[in-house]
Amino acid sequence: MRIHKVHQLHKERLARSTKPFNARGANVNRCEYCQVHKDYCICEHQPNVQSNAAFLLIMFDTEVLKPSNTGKLIADLIPETHAYLWSRTEPNPDMLALLQDDSYQPFVIFPEEQIENKALVTNDIVVEEGKTPLFILLDGSWREAGRMYRKSTYLHQLPVLSFNSEHLSSYIMRKASKDHQLSTVEVASLVLDLFGEKENAKHLECWFELFREHYLYSKRPVKGAERGMGLKHLIDFRTELKESNQI
Repeated sequence: MRIHKVHQLHKERLARSTKPFNARGANVNRCEYCQVHKDYCICEHQPNVQSNAAFLLIMFDTEVLKPSNTGKLIADLIPETHAYLWSRTEPNPDMLALLQDDSYQPFVIFPEEQIENKALVTNDIVVEEGKTPLFILLDGSWREAGRMYRKSTYLHQLPVLSFNSEHLSSYIMRKASKDHQLSTVEVASLVLDLFGEKENAKHLECWFELFREHYLYSKRPVKGAERGMGLKHLIDFRTELKESNQI
């Protein structure tokens, strides 16, 4: 189990809470890292991959506390994933310094229809030589993400990567209001695919499937023989990946 920035942010946010965060399923005996029932913990299957991409998760205040949050799955997979809580009035200075770091090329991942300056919008990832793409995801509900972008002037001059995707969200834990609105981890998978890291994109899809499946088991415990195909799909993919890399 690799401890990452979202795990750390979760602990920091819990430490300064003045009262318990009563999310749905608050009484479930959860693993503190993967946030599913300890009987269905997926931590031993955490991916170990290499990536030339970096992600920045700007998380709404309570989003990091939600067991159903999928931003942590990106950090599980992509080694260089940064995570900060969003503040309207006091943005984290380390986060602002990261956005100004010349070794990165930032892209805000956001729907085109919510961007006033269409000149900022692109559908391609073109990275300057010697730079690492920094993909910025606003992690919260769609309404919260919209507010976060509008109120964060430091994002308004950055290029915006937008998808014209008809892909229907399979995110069934917190159903989005529109079919084309994807969960944070699904958007990250699309980003990795467009960036050319198709194996990592598929790996993230399989990891999300396993998390989603076991998260639902936390709500309705099932016997081993009745469990779904998430782990099998993940193992099959890793086996195929290993075999293809040996050719």
